[in-house]
Amino acid sequence: MQESERGSQPGTPADAAGLRTHPLTALTTGLLFSLPAAAAVVFSFVQGGNLPDLPWWLLLAIPVGIAVGGFVVGTAIGYISWYFTTYVIDGAELRVDSGVLWKSSRRVPYERLQSVDIAQPLLARIVGLSELRMETAGGADSRTSLRYLRLTDAESLRRILLDRAHGTGAPAQTPAGEPEDLMTAGPRQVLSQVSPVRLLLGTLVSLDFAVALLGGLAFLVILLFTDVPLAAVGGLIPFATVLVRIVANRVAAQWDSTLSEGERGLRIERGLLSRTSQTVPWERVQGLAVEEPLVWRRLGWARLRVDVAGYGNETSDESGEVTSTLVPIADRHVVLTLLEHVLHSRPDTVNRIAPPRRSWPVAPLVWRWRWVGADSASFIGVEGWFQRRTNVVPHHKTQSVEIRQGPWQRRLAVATVEVHTPNGPVDADGRHLDAETARDVALHQVERARLARSATGS
Repeated sequence: MQESERGSQPGTPADAAGLRTHPLTALTTGLLFSLPAAAAVVFSFVQGGNLPDLPWWLLLAIPVGIAVGGFVVGTAIGYISWYFTTYVIDGAELRVDSGVLWKSSRRVPYERLQSVDIAQPLLARIVGLSELRMETAGGADSRTSLRYLRLTDAESLRRILLDRAHGTGAPAQTPAGEPEDLMTAGPRQVLSQVSPVRLLLGTLVSLDFAVALLGGLAFLVILLFTDVPLAAVGGLIPFATVLVRIVANRVAAQWDSTLSEGERGLRIERGLLSRTSQTVPWERVQGLAVEEPLVWRRLGWARLRVDVAGYGNETSDESGEVTSTLVPIADRHVVLTLLEHVLHSRPDTVNRIAPPRRSWPVAPLVWRWRWVGADSASFIGVEGWFQRRTNVVPHHKTQSVEIRQGPWQRRLAVATVEVHTPNGPVDADGRHLDAETARDVALHQVERARLARSATGS
């Protein structure tokens, strides 16, 4: 392949060959090597509670030297990786070629492209760069990334790829003065925007945050007022870790969360330190889940999560829970309105099918708060007391339906109906229903799914 010697110009509509990402990718890689290495050294010094018996200037020089060395090594590695990584946009696919000794060529056909997201990790954001993440249909290794591009170049390339994936060619120009939807040429409509104050309040009153905070404070009081070894201070680390993860996932990652829609789907932008711009085409929405923790229910708040084809239950990704959260917190009526807008279903209006009283031995605490139902658009399953969860699955997205019955369930003449969807936060099951009722629910759902797929042509 003849490689182009030009810099990264992904916004050009022409089918270019051998384009490279931005040269500052090498420096960003160097920073990613150096800063964690220096932080690890500092943490190892203070972890045991005693600093090494060294002069202060040497204690300072060690992490600084490691940071500088890591930056040099990381930059060299980043430059080699950058130089031997090129991407090609032709009429049928995006191809990413990489590798020095072991060559790799990753091909992404446009018809398999399901979403194109833009992420701005903190270090890349500082130097004005972003990462382009492309999700394709099927497979565990479905993500292809380009690191790193200028933000304007990443937006242009995303626009080109999505338009080609939908068979529309080059995108048209948007009218002057109107916000451009990067999923399609045209304006977009903002559906929800979460204020930082609401986000902080929702985190502070959540049960897991309160338990971790009170547990850490109780442990600290024990350390202060009892005669325990100083090494026991390390027992605070688990509590601190939980608190940091909760704040990182629910506050920093969801900061300024904005949900908007265009002609082809939803767009979510969020993040305090690292920003992400995620696209969710309509056809990839497999279901929605409304989550209402106990304290939030008293305040009339809820969270809206989405089951997206290809993402799965990504809770340990670079973005934490980000890929499955549509609205991190909002008034319940707002969340239900958004659910109705996206899936054309209103859970409050369906006829409920609840487990019988005799099912309490297999679910003594929660059987009263479980029920299932269906309307013309979706199957709905509700469960939970500490955290109420309303799962909504469009009929045409139902992959299969299963009736499951264990030994105790057979003795009680109850059964569980499982409506299968891709891995994710949505779990619309009817647990411990009357056995005959469960059979009717399953058969009716199979028929609804068949009719819905015929009507949509899917």
